[in-house]
Amino acid sequence: MVEITKDMTIGEILGVDYSLAGVLMSGGMHCVGCPSSQGETLEEAAMVHGIDADLLLMKLNTYLQEKA
Repeated sequence: MVEITKDMTIGEILGVDYSLAGVLMSGGMHCVGCPSSQGETLEEAAMVHGIDADLLLMKLNTYLQEKA
């Protein structure tokens, strides 16, 4: 299983499992379809949107673990 890290881009995260878009959006990151977000790291995108990157990271990895 792939583990999501804060230095992965949004594009890389969606490449792991596109359904992670729902987790990102429910965490407050509604820009997953924006072209510029594809090149931003999770940490950079979280900072821009005022989101706790560690909390979002935990939600993403928990989702993947539960799905496995």
